[in-house]
Amino acid sequence: MRLPSLLRRTPFRLTLLFLALFAAAASAILAYVYFASASEARVNAEREVRGEMQDLVGIYDARGFDALNRALIDRSLTRSTFLYLLLDKQGRTTTGSLSQSPIETMSGQRQWITFPFTDTDAEGRVTRPQVRGVQVKLSGGEMLFVGRSLGDTERYLGRLTQALWGSMGIVLLLGLGGGLLVSRNLERSMGRLNRVVTAVQDGDLKARAPVRGSGDELDELGQGLNTMLDRLEGSMASIRHAGDAIAHDLRSPLTRMRAKLEVALIDAEAGKINGVDALQIALDEADNLLKTFNTVLAIARLQAAAGHTPDPALFDAADLAADMAELYEPASEDKGIEFSAEIERGLMVEANQPFLAQALANVIDNAIKYTPAGGAVMLRARRRSSGEIEFSVTDTGPGVPEADRDRVIQRFVRLDNSRSEAGSGLGLSLVVAVLEAHGGRVQLDEGPGAYGGFGPGLRVALVIPPAAG
Repeated sequence: MRLPSLLRRTPFRLTLLFLALFAAAASAILAYVYFASASEARVNAEREVRGEMQDLVGIYDARGFDALNRALIDRSLTRSTFLYLLLDKQGRTTTGSLSQSPIETMSGQRQWITFPFTDTDAEGRVTRPQVRGVQVKLSGGEMLFVGRSLGDTERYLGRLTQALWGSMGIVLLLGLGGGLLVSRNLERSMGRLNRVVTAVQDGDLKARAPVRGSGDELDELGQGLNTMLDRLEGSMASIRHAGDAIAHDLRSPLTRMRAKLEVALIDAEAGKINGVDALQIALDEADNLLKTFNTVLAIARLQAAAGHTPDPALFDAADLAADMAELYEPASEDKGIEFSAEIERGLMVEANQPFLAQALANVIDNAIKYTPAGGAVMLRARRRSSGEIEFSVTDTGPGVPEADRDRVIQRFVRLDNSRSEAGSGLGLSLVVAVLEAHGGRVQLDEGPGAYGGFGPGLRVALVIPPAAG
């Protein structure tokens, strides 16, 4: 038989566990109090019995057996908590509140005993309280027994035990009720979280867990779940966007590739080119298409990172800038472009070096591509006054009109003055994706201005945060 869900909750089980521990602890305390009180009552009874016995033995030693007998008669009538018995030399009962001695065989001059004594209380009910007493052999051979009833102590312990058991029962009931209340509240809260999980399993990525603002662990769990769902929704959106982008953005390159292959086929059939040249054209177009495809995937991956640098590593950005300058300086000289670099040292960043290198290479490659012979390209790497690290590439090419600077960083956007150059229009899109994944930004500004028939040029700045610490 399956228990109701309320009774299967962890808080209810913990409540039962703590109630069981409390009951065990309370029982141990009750047992300790009972036995400690009983032991204390026994010690007190023995002390009183010794004092009473000392007085009676003193009377016997001072005035004899008859005086002791009269003292016992008086005390039996006035001291109800004590029990007395006086035996003569032959062991016959002389006087006292007992009909016979509770000690059958006397060993030694003094012997203690605890025994039940049948009595009646004030309401006439028969009781059997314990009696603690001692029997002493007097100097004349007679026997004297003095005992003290523990009935008052037993009644006190009985009332104390009832009170403790009653208190324990109340606490257990209150604890059980509290456990049920806590379990019900938790079941409601967890039910809301489970409904969110079920909705997400059914495909609703918009579902979010409610946060009450109490700051407890359930709120922390809800906030963590919402953050996870936000990232999951962003990742899924990026994946869908990447798929849509690949299907949409590669349509034009594929169409262009087919057109070029068709022209190559016509030229080959007309004898203008041979089959090897046609195959080479096909291979070149396939390489361009693969490059475009890989760039789209790289952009999608960076956008899916949602501001989190993929595979970051600590390195000096100055070394990266120096490597880029060394790599592109020969290409600039071949085109008749003056290439120079100004690089500060100690520009530590925590970034994905291959992605950052690709972004910087794209910017330098564009600058060299669009700067005519006789122009200049300047690469700088420095630390801004804000502490941020900046790579900047300035050229004396045609530049980008201010109205087009927001549009030129979009995918597959190419300006009219760049139609004559090969490219897919993804270079700056990849740069922007890299910088956003690193928590940075891209700034496009006018270059040095028109001079000597060149310009106005373009300045592209890549700004990223420095390494922490």
